[in-house]
Amino acid sequence: MSPMTRPDLLSDWTITPAWWAVMAVTTALYLIGVRRAAHRSPTTWPVYRTLSWFGAMVILVVALNSGVAMYSHHLFWVHMLVHLMLIMVIPLLLVVAQPIRLGLDTLGPTGAQRLRGFMTHRVTRFFTSPAFSVPLYAAVLVGTHLTGFQQAMSENMWIHETESVVYLVSGYLLLLPTIGGEFSGHDLSHPVRFVTLLISMGPDTLVGVILMLTDRPIAPAYGESRMGWGPSALADQNIAGAIMWFGGDGLMMLLLVLVAGQWIRAETHPDPDRPRRQSWLDSARRSATMGEDGESDDIDSDEAALAAYNARLAKMYGDEPASRRR
Repeated sequence: MSPMTRPDLLSDWTITPAWWAVMAVTTALYLIGVRRAAHRSPTTWPVYRTLSWFGAMVILVVALNSGVAMYSHHLFWVHMLVHLMLIMVIPLLLVVAQPIRLGLDTLGPTGAQRLRGFMTHRVTRFFTSPAFSVPLYAAVLVGTHLTGFQQAMSENMWIHETESVVYLVSGYLLLLPTIGGEFSGHDLSHPVRFVTLLISMGPDTLVGVILMLTDRPIAPAYGESRMGWGPSALADQNIAGAIMWFGGDGLMMLLLVLVAGQWIRAETHPDPDRPRRQSWLDSARRSATMGEDGESDDIDSDEAALAAYNARLAKMYGDEPASRRR
C-alpha cells in the first residue's frame, strides 16, 4: 500500500454489493414510510429525521468504501476512526431517524400491532435493555482491541465484515432506548439513561489507556502491510488508543449532554399526554409525612391532602390538629 495522501483518500473507493443492497432497500422503505406519513398525518414527518437517515447512509459508505476504509486496513489509528463511526456516530443517526416509529405510524393497524408486539416481546426487550446492551458494548470494544482479534482480522476479510456488523448492532442496541424518542419497547427514566451512558464510557477509557500505554504491538500486521512508510506499529497503536480515549469519551460526553438536555426539558416542560414520574424524593416525602396508606398521590394537590398532611404531622409530634384545638 502506498503512503496515504489526500488524492488517494478522495480517489480510492471500493464497492461492497451486499452493503449497498441493504442500504438501498432500507432507504427505499424509509422513503415510502415518509411519503405515507405525509398523507396520513396532519403534521409531516420531521425533515431532520429524514436527513439523519441519509447522514447515516453517507457515513456508512465513507466508513466501508472510501479511501478512509482502504487505509483502515493499514493504519490502526484510521481503523479506530472507522470503529467510532460504526459504533457511535451511525447508530446515533439511525436512532434519531426513528425508523421504528415511522413504521408504527405508516404500516396500518395490523402491521403496527405486529411491530409493536415484536418490540415489546420479552426477548426483544431483553436484547434492547441496558442489562444486555452495556455488557455487549464493553465486550465488543475490549474483545476486538485487546486480544488477537485485530491481527486475525487483517488476515481474514470475513472477520472484518463480521466486525462491521457487530459494531453497528452493539452501538444501535446501546443507544436505542437511551437517546431521543424512538420506540424501543422501554420507557427508561432520564436518570437511568444518563447513568447507562456514563457507565458505557468505562470501556472506551479502558481500551484507549491500554493501547496508549502498552509497550508491544497488539496487531503488528498493520505495520507489516505498509512496507516501511508511516509510523511504527507501536506508535500507530498509541495514536489509535488516544483516538479511542479522547474521541470515544468525547462523543459519549456529547450524548450525556444531549440526555441531560432532554431531562431538563422533561422536568420544565412535561408532556401533558404522559404521566409525570414521581421522583424518589417525592415518594420518600410522601411516605414520611402521610404514611403508607395515604389517600392522596400528591401532598400538594388539594385541600384534602393538605389536611391529611397536617394531621400526620400532629400525630408524629403527639399533638392534635389545629382544627380540633379550635
